[in-house]
Amino acid sequence: MTDTTNPVSLTSTLLDGADISPLFTPFTLSGVELANRFVMAPMTRGFSPDGIPGADVVEYYRRRASHLGLIVTEGTYIDHQSAGSSDRVPVMYGEAATAGWKQVVDAVHAEGGRIMPQIWHLGVARREGAAPYPDAPIMTPSGIGPSGSPRGVEASLADIDEIIASFARAAATAKEIGFDGVELHGAHGYLLDAFLWSRTNQRTDPYGGSIASRARLGAEVVAAVRDAVGPDYPVVFRYSQWKGSDFDARLADTPAELNTILTPLVDAGVSAFHVSTRRYWLPAFAGEDRTLAGWTKSLSGLPVVALGSIGVNSPFMEADSSTPSLSLEKLMGLFDRGEFDLVGLGRAVLSDPEWTSKLRGGKLDEIRAYDKAHEAELK
Repeated sequence: MTDTTNPVSLTSTLLDGADISPLFTPFTLSGVELANRFVMAPMTRGFSPDGIPGADVVEYYRRRASHLGLIVTEGTYIDHQSAGSSDRVPVMYGEAATAGWKQVVDAVHAEGGRIMPQIWHLGVARREGAAPYPDAPIMTPSGIGPSGSPRGVEASLADIDEIIASFARAAATAKEIGFDGVELHGAHGYLLDAFLWSRTNQRTDPYGGSIASRARLGAEVVAAVRDAVGPDYPVVFRYSQWKGSDFDARLADTPAELNTILTPLVDAGVSAFHVSTRRYWLPAFAGEDRTLAGWTKSLSGLPVVALGSIGVNSPFMEADSSTPSLSLEKLMGLFDRGEFDLVGLGRAVLSDPEWTSKLRGGKLDEIRAYDKAHEAELK
């Protein structure tokens, strides 16, 4: 592929004298050995017609497998009919899709890599009338959208039971295919996150009200998944404060509130947390210098993946290039003080599959820098 991105010099801005060697040490996640600390974060691409990953998807993941400790795939829909909004996003059910995913897993493993799927229900973010099931309702906690206006239908207790069972089936399917674990998407305003967020969850039954009650669905999904995959299989839970519709949204305003959210997830059987922020280096709470990843690790005692514009020159969905996100000096400072165990990379490895290897080899001037204007060309 022709490199059409704008050339940049990364030699000084990327390292700033930081010792990055600890990021290339192995890490064991629930018995799964990872070659290094870098994790490819999920990035929805829409390259799977009819929900079936094909040869191009196999190659996309294969090219990145030997350079990363772990790949988390793009979000994959569970088999609940309200889960998705596109017939080009892959699914985690059906013979054709599972056969396609088996080829992906085999290709990644052949390169010495590790891979897990992110399993996903869009919830309130689903587009009305969208494929793959145009007649399915938009499923929400309270029939309320992020703006506070009416949207979709309130999930009944029967709906909730069906959704929990669907997540568990997807996880069991992933294990059967040969994936090295699963990630549950509980971030960015999607279904599990919408139950956590007070703005979209105004239920008065046991799934709403207090912070602990709003965390109940996520915990029950984790418990059902844990039952489906057994005691040792890695189950990662991804969460965020921010939403796709509101970058300033918050689930928790204090460490104590965050602990109330995390504790039932830990008790239900989560193996690790994937903490999605837009700026990984920012403190999570007023008056504290610890990041959201750092608080998550401290409160849960579990391994944590930190994510948030690492290795690129602007935060997600922002054109500002005056941020320090490209520098790894700050990242290594936070890593060295134990705020996280693993480093999530999104756009950096979307743009350059060999980003980590070039970093390790000192070939910084060869790194293909991310440029949103050419995102559609990236394979």
